Amino acid sequence: MSNTVTRRPASTDTRFRWHGVDPDGNHRTGLLIAPDAGTARALLKRDKLFVVDLKADGPAPRPKANTADVTLFTRQLASLLRAGLPLAPALDLLGPAQSSRRPGMPRIVGALARDITAGLRFSAALQQHPLQFNALYCQLVEVGEAAGALPAVLARIADDRERAAAQRAKVRAALTYPVVILLLALAITAALLVWVVPTFKQIFDGFGARLPAPTQFVLALSSGAAQWSVPAIAAIVAAYFAATFLLRRSETARIRFARLSLKIPVAGSLLATLCAARWSRALGTLLSAGTPLADAFDSLTHATGNAFFDRATVDIAARLRRGERLAAAMRSASCFPQDVVQPVAVAEESGALDTMLLDVASLADRQVDEKIGTLSSLCEPLVIVVLGALVGGLVIAMYLPIIQLGNVV
Repeated sequence: MSNTVTRRPASTDTRFRWHGVDPDGNHRTGLLIAPDAGTARALLKRDKLFVVDLKADGPAPRPKANTADVTLFTRQLASLLRAGLPLAPALDLLGPAQSSRRPGMPRIVGALARDITAGLRFSAALQQHPLQFNALYCQLVEVGEAAGALPAVLARIADDRERAAAQRAKVRAALTYPVVILLLALAITAALLVWVVPTFKQIFDGFGARLPAPTQFVLALSSGAAQWSVPAIAAIVAAYFAATFLLRRSETARIRFARLSLKIPVAGSLLATLCAARWSRALGTLLSAGTPLADAFDSLTHATGNAFFDRATVDIAARLRRGERLAAAMRSASCFPQDVVQPVAVAEESGALDTMLLDVASLADRQVDEKIGTLSSLCEPLVIVVLGALVGGLVIAMYLPIIQLGNVV
């Protein structure tokens, strides 16, 4: 099944500056994006504006839409098609409906409607917007078109995208809370070291006695923090931007970072299970829709959101072309959990690979939810212990000389 399509330029829309008069006789001006002047005039007429002047102002930037916009569009289009509305009128209806969200989505929907009217297949029209509709999305739509089951396929895509978004939110919440609290604890500790501890040092200098070892350590740490805090912060910021630049430009760096993220204690196991669930569900969905196994891997290269898993997908596809079994290829990739590989091996023997992959994905989803709950329950006592150790240790070290002096007196 071929995904090759002739693509239009990145953006065929033009910006138009207009001057018009509304029904009340008020003069109004604005900026409008449309494929041509005729469409721009029609849009202004639809808004009951009499066009006095319309000038082209250069090509419009590429339309943008986030994941939530695409998911909402998919869900709404599936509902309209299930209600019996043809594809082109459904897209025409959805264009204005999307205008309440980010402005990029109405332009994308309008471009899809124009392509469909011009005779392009829906899957081919979607491929003109690869940033919003990935290869997996387009492949499933192509299968749905061929089978005459486009509404059902779109509904299934929407279900999977909504499930993935919910999982991402859960994982983000589970990982963000402890990180934010620990960073806050470090910031409080740094503030105490830089501004509070030096005040105690002035008091201790008047004692004329040898300070306890914990107090000496904290004072030395405070002196170092005051001297090196600004260079350290600058180095951290520079390292962050350098790492971000490297990850954007280097595929090798992305793969190594992704592989390292899978080895993080507790969180790494959670991320590996989540990626395996996405991969299994994507492959199972393609196979259940009738896509041959060899062709399905062409649409899986960015299904997991993890560069290491995506590279493993490419390696698995190469091994399959050499005649290797899927389970053996997955085992050689060294990134799939054993409780995912073993059912695949059984399914290959029984000929029910698509069903087994979807079952494995559902099981992995439940494991993700369980691991998120475990991680959340572990984070609370860990945060308390770290906060107590940092702040309590500083307080004890600072008051220890005062307590010893009180005992002597």
